[in-house]
This record gives sequence, C-alpha cells and structure tokens, in this order.
Amino acid sequence: MAVESSVAEKLQLLWNLQQNDSQLDEIQILRGELPMEVADLEDEIVGLDTRIKKAKQAIKEVEAEVAQMQASAKDAETNIKRYQKQLEEVKNNREYEALQKEIELASLDIKLAEKRTKEHKLKIDGMKNSLAGAEAKMAAKQADLDAKKQELQGIIEKTEKEETRLHQMSDKARQGIEDRLLKAYDKTRKTYRNGLAVVNVMRNSCGGCFNNVPPQIKLEIGLHKKIIACEHCGRILVDSSISHADAEATEA
Repeated sequence: MAVESSVAEKLQLLWNLQQNDSQLDEIQILRGELPMEVADLEDEIVGLDTRIKKAKQAIKEVEAEVAQMQASAKDAETNIKRYQKQLEEVKNNREYEALQKEIELASLDIKLAEKRTKEHKLKIDGMKNSLAGAEAKMAAKQADLDAKKQELQGIIEKTEKEETRLHQMSDKARQGIEDRLLKAYDKTRKTYRNGLAVVNVMRNSCGGCFNNVPPQIKLEIGLHKKIIACEHCGRILVDSSISHADAEATEA
C-alpha cells in the first residue's frame, strides 16, 4: 500500500509540475517573439550607431583633405602673383623662362587641386547621403524598439506576479521528485513543441500523441503501482484521479 501511495504522490507532483510549466509556457507564448525582437533591434541599433560614427569620421577626414587642397591652391595663386611681379624685374631671358616655368607649374597645381576638390566634394555628397540613410534607418529602428519594449514591459507587468508564483510552485514540486524522473521529464518537454511531458488518458488515448492506450495499460495506470510512459511518444501517463485531484486542489 505504501508503494502505491509513493507512486501516486510522484505522479501527482509530476502532473502538478506539468500544469505549472504549461502555464509558464503560455506566458512565454503571450510574450511571443518580443524578447528576441527587442534583442535583435538593440544589436541592429548598435551596429548602425557604429556605422554612423565611422561615416562621420570618414567625412571629416575627406573634408580635411579638401581644405588642405584648397589651401595648397591658394598658396599656388599667391606664388603666381609673386612670380608675375618678379617678371617685371627680370634682367635676362634665363630668369624670365625660369619664372614662367614656375608659373606654369603653379597653374597645374591649381588645376589639379580644383579637380581633386571637385571629386572629393562629390564623394562627400555621396557619403552624406549614405549617412542620412543610416541615420533615418536608425531612427526608425529606435522607434520600433521603443514600441516593442513598451509592449513587452506591459506584458511583463501583467504576468510578473503570476510568473513568480508559478516558478515557486514548480520549484517546490521539483524538490519532491527524484532526479531520474526530473531528467526524463525535462528531456521529454524539450522534445515536443507544446512542452507536454505528463498527460492524462482521454477517451482511451494518450493526451499527447492521441494514440490508443490498450485497456491493460490503462488499468495499470489507474493502479498507480508504477510510472507508465506512452509507448508511442514517451510521455508519462496519468489517470483522471491524478488530474482531477490537481483541479480540485486549485479550485479549493
């Protein structure tokens, strides 16, 4: 008789644990993909922020190059004016030709600087357009993140107390179940998407896979002499005396 009571108690604890964990699963389903979506958005925003900072730094560097080229062109213009003034004071053809050569070289420097400045400015315009796109994308992602965080926080606030209570009840139930059964329970829960590891027999069928439970097996389940698993899906089977006892305890 003591053996029957021990097995029945284990089955009751396993059933209670399953009910608590199933309710916790429902809370997770209610939250849906929000936690993952929030984490993904946060990662995207970090990536965009890094990209934006690098783009701004790159623009500054190109603008610095433009400023340097413009300064070089200005120096060349100043030199040309100085050379032209010196032309008025030359005493021979050699000096004249040397100054003319310097003027030509300075003029080429100006043209080259103007060409490169134009190219760099076009490059800056493209970089700024890309930066504006990244900033707009980041703003949209941030708005989406804020909305999802608010939605998730609302769900958490509504379910936090119930979730804490269920976790406490699950922990309490686990303390009375031997490790061997807990390992089997946890393994089975991970195997199936609905997380059902302990089910009752409904209309002579397994409450998990709905395959037929033979009359002899059903009889053995009701005797509570040993823990019996469905031969098709491996879920632990309980009878109505176990599942109804939990329901009655909940109502009480």
